[in-house]
Amino acid sequence: MSSHHLSTKLSNMSQSATIKMAQKARDLKSKGIDVISLSLGEPDFDTPDFIKDAASEALAAGKTKYTPVSGVMELREAICNKFQRDNGLTYSTSEIVVSNGAKQCIANVCLSLLNPHDEVIIFTPYWVSYFEIVKFCGGTPVPLYAGIDMDFKVTPQMLEEAMNDKTKLIIFSSPSNPTGSTYTKAEIEALAKVIAPRNDLFVLSDEIYEYIIFNGKNPSIAAEPGMKDKTITVNGMSKGFAMTGWRLGYMGAPEWIAAACAKVQGQFTSGATAFGQAAAAIALQEDPEKLSFMKDKYLERKNLVKGLLDDIPGIKTNDPQGAFYFFPDISAFFGKSNGTRRIEDADEFVDVLLDEAHVAAVTGAAFGDPNSFRISYATSNEQLTEAMQRIKKALSAYS
Repeated sequence: MSSHHLSTKLSNMSQSATIKMAQKARDLKSKGIDVISLSLGEPDFDTPDFIKDAASEALAAGKTKYTPVSGVMELREAICNKFQRDNGLTYSTSEIVVSNGAKQCIANVCLSLLNPHDEVIIFTPYWVSYFEIVKFCGGTPVPLYAGIDMDFKVTPQMLEEAMNDKTKLIIFSSPSNPTGSTYTKAEIEALAKVIAPRNDLFVLSDEIYEYIIFNGKNPSIAAEPGMKDKTITVNGMSKGFAMTGWRLGYMGAPEWIAAACAKVQGQFTSGATAFGQAAAAIALQEDPEKLSFMKDKYLERKNLVKGLLDDIPGIKTNDPQGAFYFFPDISAFFGKSNGTRRIEDADEFVDVLLDEAHVAAVTGAAFGDPNSFRISYATSNEQLTEAMQRIKKALSAYS
């Protein structure tokens, strides 16, 4: 059937650039080309054994049936305890919703809160799906851009100037995908002071990379004075626990928002997998330090890649303090040519890397920054070193 039968909403939706580039890399690999993929934000660690064992035990115990839409009680209680322990936030189980990944949490919130033309301020560079989810739900995305010279972090003054009577929601992540930047406690406090006095304004704080932070503890904006009743804190199991394929996310929110999200989820997917939730409850009850070996390895890789990137003329980096990404500014290459090919923009830049260096990365344009590109360092030191050497060699031909 021809594409003109598709809905306008779908036609207006962009394909995920990260998934698109990952598919390009897989296609080349299928042809026997040695491609190093730095495009997907997926830990290369396996899920820790104690979590897999918990899932096996749950299966053996017959936990294979439908679950309550908002999540099984043992997991919601574990999430409440986790929020109290790690974030200083007190939630009841009626304020918790477990979903099929943090991405579904974000979609549930936008479907529950947004009316047509409500404005949503999205701290930019942003994770690719924020923008498309807001559009799909009828909202108007308002990118609020902070560049590399600001460590990609929005200031309170910038936020205050961007807000108006149409602003309904603010979305940001810390640690950030795609930049790896993290907001300090003082910076979160300053942002909260701008937001808290505003009625009918809500914040979606995406804290999925909470356990991958190199400069202390991740502050939650919901813990700031006047913010808990207007904040939806989204988190999940994918990144910090290396459980991407388990598809388990969760949120803490005011009870009326949680109930609305459960209503949406009840019509779209219902509850998340039973044995997966049982394992997630065990995971969240553990001391986060049990998983610190992953964070330590990411820090080692970050320092390695930072040195290698800074050794490539024309590439400009910040020093990200969380997640597992670099988001270098590569605008110095725009207009440069190797004699047969010219780099016009970030899209062409990542195509050059794929075609000539056989390294897959993602254009910054997909994240709201046309001067940059994103690489994930969630792979081995050997692969990262080889990838940076290939990139340096390929770019050396452009002048």
